[in-house]
Amino acid sequence: MTNLNKWKILQSQMALNHPWCKVRQDEIELPNGQVVDDYFVYLKPDVAIILPITSDREVVFVKQYRHAIGDFFIELPAGGFNPEIESGEVAAVRELEEETGYIASQIKKIATLYDKPSKDTNQLHLYLAENVVKTGRIKLDITEEIEVILIPIDAILDKIIKGEISVAGTVAALFLGLNLVK
Repeated sequence: MTNLNKWKILQSQMALNHPWCKVRQDEIELPNGQVVDDYFVYLKPDVAIILPITSDREVVFVKQYRHAIGDFFIELPAGGFNPEIESGEVAAVRELEEETGYIASQIKKIATLYDKPSKDTNQLHLYLAENVVKTGRIKLDITEEIEVILIPIDAILDKIIKGEISVAGTVAALFLGLNLVK
């Protein structure tokens, strides 16, 4: 049994409602009675992240520029999706092909995680695809310029420790998903 209490929403309004960014401003009452009138919540789409592994036991990564940080990152293929329109599985397979040209014939659900539940509403849907093959066509979004990188499974932990792979969703998918690999 817990003594924790939820916060009470007194008022809520959209502070920013743009196709690329939606922010809600809530006025909340904390369990101790204090009122916070400017608690901002980011309404983000869910994200499908896929851990694609080739028959040579190499993981297919993408390297791309991330403007918010102003640097390049090595990540697993991923993309936002609306679960009311398509499933996470469909989004994961689509993103893999669009970003890398690799095709997954079968995928397995790894886990569903919350990204940042203190401020964000979205979930990360993690999938594993083994024996992916490069037979598809790359179709990048306007904001994407991607380099496809293959990294042997045995080299991944060292790259995480060195900070070469440092995006949280990617790291979570790697740690959880590589435990399922035969």
